[in-house]
Amino acid sequence: MKRTDIKRRPLADTVLATLEPELKEYRELDGNGLYFRIKPDGNKSWQLRYKKADGKWSWLGIGGYPEISGQLARKKAKELLSDISKGDNPIITKQERKRKEIEQHSATFEVLAREWLDTKKESWVQDTMNRNKGALEKHIFPIFGTRLYATIKPIEWMNLLKSIQQEKGIIEQVNRMRSMCRDIYDFAKVTGRMDYNPLEGIQKYLQQGKKQNMLHVSEPELPPLLRAINNYPTMDVRIGLQLLAMLFCRPTELRQAKWQEFDLEQGLWNIPAERMKKRPEHLVPLPTQATTLLKELQSYETNSKYLFPSRSDKSKPKSDTVFIMALRRMGYEGRQTPHGFRHIASTLLNNRGFDERHIEAALAHVKDGVAGVYNKAQYLDDRASMMQWYANHLEEIADQSIIQFKKAQ
Repeated sequence: MKRTDIKRRPLADTVLATLEPELKEYRELDGNGLYFRIKPDGNKSWQLRYKKADGKWSWLGIGGYPEISGQLARKKAKELLSDISKGDNPIITKQERKRKEIEQHSATFEVLAREWLDTKKESWVQDTMNRNKGALEKHIFPIFGTRLYATIKPIEWMNLLKSIQQEKGIIEQVNRMRSMCRDIYDFAKVTGRMDYNPLEGIQKYLQQGKKQNMLHVSEPELPPLLRAINNYPTMDVRIGLQLLAMLFCRPTELRQAKWQEFDLEQGLWNIPAERMKKRPEHLVPLPTQATTLLKELQSYETNSKYLFPSRSDKSKPKSDTVFIMALRRMGYEGRQTPHGFRHIASTLLNNRGFDERHIEAALAHVKDGVAGVYNKAQYLDDRASMMQWYANHLEEIADQSIIQFKKAQ
């Protein structure tokens, strides 16, 4: 609209949005010394006309439109006029308010949490970073993201976490989120921004779920599970499950495995340190059965660096649910998880008298401190023999044609 069509002041929102530029810059009074400026290029902003201490009139910019709405511009103008009436310099008070706004914005929970996430870049693998950041962005930031972290009370944290548990039914995930948020406040404490942690003690009052990631079948139930895997119709998923059972690696380590990590001639898989969370690189001796499976998988050219590329994007690995869903389709939901193969192997190998040090090294279990540092090739020959025995054993018990006899008591 043209400024000659303005009928009332303060200027309505529709006027602010539609007021047309002219050949020369002009200002329209909104009220109480506040003006709306329109430049020939259509740029719009707010200015306050005020009288300085020496009696001369001057202009003070308040901000651009539409970033600064009419309502906000009038609020800022009122604050500045109040400062002027007290004898304060409005330029200085404006700068001070801006500084406080910036400080307040940087004191929100989301800003603090993202700063904490940055400290985890070196210690978390990308999957862990994506999962944890995603949980905060989905469940925590929409509620507390813009709140000043120092003002969020313990009862508010407990109510939020309880409500997520009840509404979403994600008990363990909520406990992990609580742990993350507690660590975020610990980070604020050690950096001198908080004196206490509002999440301390809350875990006692949240619902505790049963740990699901290590669910596994019993030893007598293992042969039918292996046979079901061997007959799974999707070739790459079948091979993935067979390798998980045989190598008892972490599911993420296998799912994100790249061909460059494997030496099939030497029968070795070298998992680099960046994919081992806080652990050093890990060398896995491959039994002959695993080498055969990998060569079969390799024969199906996918033009991807990954063993198990995503169908939709060959530059990415399959989803982290691929093996979970396969076990579910085979009827093992709530009975066997991909991670549970590690527990099966650990129990079975320990029960068969294998050296605990070799088993722990094969599982890539590393203790904290200097005692936990180990050479990636530690016990490699012993582990290779153990891995070959285990692969042979799984193959044997899965073979229905072999009669299994119980040992005499």
